Amino acid sequence: MKPKQLKKGDAIGLVSPASAQYNRSWITRSVSALESWGYKVVLGKHAARKHGFFAGTDQERSSDLNEMFRREDVDAVMAIDGGYGSARLLRYLDFDAIRQNPKIFLGFSDITILHLAINKLTGLTTFHGPGACSFPEEYLTAYTKAQLEKALCAAEPVGEIALANPKKYIHAIGSGAVEAPIIGGNMSMICTTLGTPYEIDVTGKVLFLEDVHLEPWYIDHNMAHLMNAGKLAEAAGIVIGECRDCEPRTHQPAYYADTSIEDIFEEYLSPLGIPVLFGYPLGHTADIATLPMGVMVRLDADKKQFAVLESGVQAANS
Repeated sequence: MKPKQLKKGDAIGLVSPASAQYNRSWITRSVSALESWGYKVVLGKHAARKHGFFAGTDQERSSDLNEMFRREDVDAVMAIDGGYGSARLLRYLDFDAIRQNPKIFLGFSDITILHLAINKLTGLTTFHGPGACSFPEEYLTAYTKAQLEKALCAAEPVGEIALANPKKYIHAIGSGAVEAPIIGGNMSMICTTLGTPYEIDVTGKVLFLEDVHLEPWYIDHNMAHLMNAGKLAEAAGIVIGECRDCEPRTHQPAYYADTSIEDIFEEYLSPLGIPVLFGYPLGHTADIATLPMGVMVRLDADKKQFAVLESGVQAANS
């Protein structure tokens, strides 16, 4: 089930499903950015609240999300940011309303668990991409905006995911190519779904992983968790983001020698005999490609190519 493509003049509902904004001006700047692009903005009633770790209570944050899907005057729903706390909303979400009112839903990081739950319980294609707090000009890169518009505003497939910086390197593990639906997001959040009704289903799919600010030992912890749950063996292929700042915190030897996350991925994924690509601008990077979850992609480890073969939206007049 695909939402309608986003077009100028549409109304975008902004919500805060997880953490509060440290500076509330980030919210007003996000609204201004979207309005400058030609969209109307409907701000969630509790989007600017602060309650402990979160942007409001669980009930307040989930009510904002439910309302945006129910409202006929809202065309798309975007998370302002991630942070922490989205998992606490799942018991309050109206999945029937989401299923009956398919709309673009955008976010990443902690929002991963909402993507996985919505995908599993409704079949709606959602979009792993930047939070609205990155839309102001001081943060937004040309690459991020172009990839966002490709995914949300065009009825054609996104196509090949190019590197934002062509000088960067894509690391291939294994060989061969595969075409399959893609699912995934933040690795830590994927692990939190295991053993719950929202557990990720990767059978015959391309598993997408990314994370940030984790030392290599914790990346290993997550990979072991996914291995023990059978998720790595079930995947048809794996694509991994850059995983920014995933280095030892205080490791400063004269000669740098330690287990890297590349070593960890090699150890877990080489024996699987499936195509794996590591190093894409997906997730916690300045340049972010927006990925529709659940659509067909092609992963080619020999050519080091990753392409989205199917649009995540349907034409607005269809």
